[in-house]
Amino acid sequence: MNGMRTEMLASFDGVELAVHRMGAGRPVLLLHGLFSDAHTNWVRFGHAAKLVEAGFEAFMPDLRAHGQSAKPHEPEAYPEDVLVRDVQALVTTLGLDEFDLVGFSLGARTAARVVIAGLSPRRLVLSGMGLEGLAGWARRAHFFIDAIDRYDEIRMGDPAFFAKSFMKTQKVDRVAARLLLQSVGDTTPGQLAGITMPTLVLCGSEDRDNGSPHALVEALPDARLAEVPGTHMSSVTESALGEHLVSFLQ
Repeated sequence: MNGMRTEMLASFDGVELAVHRMGAGRPVLLLHGLFSDAHTNWVRFGHAAKLVEAGFEAFMPDLRAHGQSAKPHEPEAYPEDVLVRDVQALVTTLGLDEFDLVGFSLGARTAARVVIAGLSPRRLVLSGMGLEGLAGWARRAHFFIDAIDRYDEIRMGDPAFFAKSFMKTQKVDRVAARLLLQSVGDTTPGQLAGITMPTLVLCGSEDRDNGSPHALVEALPDARLAEVPGTHMSSVTESALGEHLVSFLQ
């Protein structure tokens, strides 16, 4: 109905990743958040459709251990920065030369780290992200690992209740997700100086789950801030998010 095509592509280690595509035109690679998938972040609330209408082709992988992508349970399938290596492999396999890169939450963290590792998108969007979410990842990861470990005992009122509820809704493979969480590296403020392309920090007005978006803008060489209504979870449902993507990437 929305013209979406899905293909399974092998990553650097042979693990199969689902990549969903919509539209035709300038490529934009969209990376979703933790426990989510491409459909939930980009398709369900119309953001990908807005990009397609504006003349882009949206490439939307389900990250390793998410969505329709493989969810291996072997620790060796989750080396350090495995998501960065997955994105590098997808860019090569898809033949993306001049493209834009967008990430939300874990996807934003991955996008920043893949640029630091040498990828050069034309423009970059870091959504649902603040400075502390990049530089203090270990603390954030511990919160989610704890939610996985205590999954069966978490009740309403527990700080991890909403994380548990989202995992349940998304039918998250908790073994795979826990392994993935341990593979994500920290990004130092000094490394952010290497992100030189025009960058949009796009955040919910009430979203400070990953720290200060204002501090992140200050730490980047060429960045600006845009806010949409809502919290970390609800900002993804706002049509304004897709509108800001189109405006910045055009």
